[in-house]
Amino acid sequence: MSSLSVSAAITLPPQLAAPAIPLTRGAKAAREFEAQLIGSLLESYEKTFASLPGDSQVPGSDNYNYLGTEALASTLAAAGGFGIAAMIMRNLDKHEGNG
Repeated sequence: MSSLSVSAAITLPPQLAAPAIPLTRGAKAAREFEAQLIGSLLESYEKTFASLPGDSQVPGSDNYNYLGTEALASTLAAAGGFGIAAMIMRNLDKHEGNG
């Protein structure tokens, strides 16, 4: 039985890894837009499922939750997200005559 190293378990496949090339302004805007969409989705899930009835909240926990959600959303978008940024870029390229 072979063991799986921790670094191999957390390495993204090549199709999900963030591109090493610098982003154009349009690609950066599309990625940030997708990150905002993912963030709003994650935020609503977090508010719905993260707390228990009658559970007291720690002061300042909303700020930490927001920062964590924002970081996760940005990372997911940079790794390809749901493909919204790629779809936007394909349509922008067609509109601009580049595709």
